[in-house]
Amino acid sequence: MEKNENSNDYKSIYLGAILVLALGIGTMTFFWSKMRNEAKECAYTSLRYQDTLQGMNKMLKGYIGDMSTDLKSDFKKMLSTYDRLLEKDASKADSLNAQKIKIQAQIEKIEKLQRSRNFSAAQVLKLKEENESLRGIMRSYVVQIDSLNTLNLELELNLTETTNNLNRTTEERDQFKQEVAEKTEQVKKGSKLSAYGFNSGALKSALKAKPTSRARQAAQLQSTFTISENPIARSGKKMVFMQIKGPSGKIFQRMSSYMTQIGKESISYTEKKEIDYQNKAIDISIYYDVREEGLSKGNYKVNIYCDENLIGSDSFTLK
Repeated sequence: MEKNENSNDYKSIYLGAILVLALGIGTMTFFWSKMRNEAKECAYTSLRYQDTLQGMNKMLKGYIGDMSTDLKSDFKKMLSTYDRLLEKDASKADSLNAQKIKIQAQIEKIEKLQRSRNFSAAQVLKLKEENESLRGIMRSYVVQIDSLNTLNLELELNLTETTNNLNRTTEERDQFKQEVAEKTEQVKKGSKLSAYGFNSGALKSALKAKPTSRARQAAQLQSTFTISENPIARSGKKMVFMQIKGPSGKIFQRMSSYMTQIGKESISYTEKKEIDYQNKAIDISIYYDVREEGLSKGNYKVNIYCDENLIGSDSFTLK
């Protein structure tokens, strides 16, 4: 009896254990199956996303390629702009060339990506951001240099105007100086004295003052003339110089120191006489004693000077 009861108890325990194990296996199988289904669903979803991404990449590939080409072209235009800026303002060559190097690096990056045929929209967008940043820097240089060029142009215009005014003033000054010089020359010419009514020749002696045409009889040489009236000439004491040249061209002189300045030339004179000129006509006679030197036959030339000008000439002949 007891043996049967013990045997029944073991059976019950064994059956319970089997039942628990079966239940555990069933539960594990359910959760494993569920997880497997979920994994399949995730794999399917991932595959679907990959297909979608690839499709999007294929769709965007042409657009990205065009954008990269446009960016490359834009960068090259920026290089050309910097070249023009360098021509306008060489003083900023260092900073402008530094920007050109940065732009060239972006162009090389684009070319490398284009050769690889493996670049994303994110890379292109980053290049676009670099483009906008570098373009902003370039724009600031354009503003600076253009304003400098405007200033330079304004300065050149002002300088041209000032130069023109200066040239105009210089021309007016020179014209005025020329007019003054001409007026001065006219006044100078107008104020120049002139001698006329000459009577020149030889005298036998100073006492008798009798004219002679014989060279061997002559004791004096003389010239009588009139200095004309001139209201604009300088009045006052004046020295009148007489110069007599013999037939040989020799100038008769009482002393070798008889020299006077006529314009820029220093000349010898024969005799002189001081007068008081009051702008009225005045008669003058100047004499020269021949003494021992003697006279030769021929033509004699008489020149009269005053105020550093030749004011008249005469001649006579001795036989």
